[in-house]
Amino acid sequence: MDLDRMLSLTQELISARGPVGQEEDVRAIVSREMEPLCDKVWVDDAENLVGLIEGGSKKKGAAAPKSSGIKVMAHMDELSLIVKRVEPDGTLRVRPMGGIFPWSIGLGPVEIMGDERLLPGVLSVGPLHTTEETRDSWKAKAHGENKALDWPQVRVFTRLSREELEAAGVHAGTRVVVAQSRRGLVEIGDCIGGYFLDDRVCITIMLAAASMLKEEGVRPAADVYLVATCQEEVGGGSAAHAALTLPGAVTLAIDVGPVAAEYGTKLNDEPIVVYRDGRGVYTKSVCDRLLRAGHELGMQPQTAHWESYGSDASCSKTAGNAARTGLLCIPTENTHGFEIVPRGAIETCARLLAAYLLNPE
Repeated sequence: MDLDRMLSLTQELISARGPVGQEEDVRAIVSREMEPLCDKVWVDDAENLVGLIEGGSKKKGAAAPKSSGIKVMAHMDELSLIVKRVEPDGTLRVRPMGGIFPWSIGLGPVEIMGDERLLPGVLSVGPLHTTEETRDSWKAKAHGENKALDWPQVRVFTRLSREELEAAGVHAGTRVVVAQSRRGLVEIGDCIGGYFLDDRVCITIMLAAASMLKEEGVRPAADVYLVATCQEEVGGGSAAHAALTLPGAVTLAIDVGPVAAEYGTKLNDEPIVVYRDGRGVYTKSVCDRLLRAGHELGMQPQTAHWESYGSDASCSKTAGNAARTGLLCIPTENTHGFEIVPRGAIETCARLLAAYLLNPE
């Protein structure tokens, strides 16, 4: 899997709709890619997609000890909206699923994933040429209340009646996503930008690492479970289920990493090894080994301590379902918005992950 193929796969994954709890379109693509790379692929009870690559030191088909094995996790779900209620005029009041704000995606086209069919909509706040009588937009205006725009002020314009929406299967709980027309990747110098690189580009990294092992004709040191997880953006419960039920002491998440002066991180091709985030401390021996593996490849991996952050691995550890954890990140600008990553970092992160799986100790 060369860089062009990695970019092509990332675009395909981003184009697929995958709101929290409704990730099946993304799962189908990942399953197709996992099949030729893994010895076995299945969907678990939490709707995670799991691919097993048997370790080179184990006799094929033999049961692995519970403590052996590495679970590598990247999540399929995207930041999305959920309908709170349908108004009498057919507009939808929505709330976020995950850490997303109206200004993160802006006013514009969305898609309403009705039970019967997909409907177009527009995320709207109303006209700005108004006064205090029009409360929603007035609150956000500088000469009004000058408050940050929030979800109670925003609605989805549908131009349909309540009855038409009901016939399409739109109700409280229906997912609303950024329209496919807004999901194209753009090139900015040596970087690419787009919505939902969190965590679609990290699924690409996970699959690319597995492809590197396959192309080299080598197997990892221990059984590896590639886990494309669900519902990470709302607390990582599905990852915690996989961490509990799959063999292996190590749970390693692949995710986007914020580029910010407070963390000393830079937007370059060097992967980021994370020692702590807002949910807890990662296992030092796992982090140290990732760092050394990068140095052995001639890289200079960055290190970080995140705040206001959680991953599949740290959520699993907090739940008491993961013995040892690690987090490998791709440097990312505008996390949880129109995200930007260096093209070359996709390949370096995949190379580092592959090297770690070959020699995790």
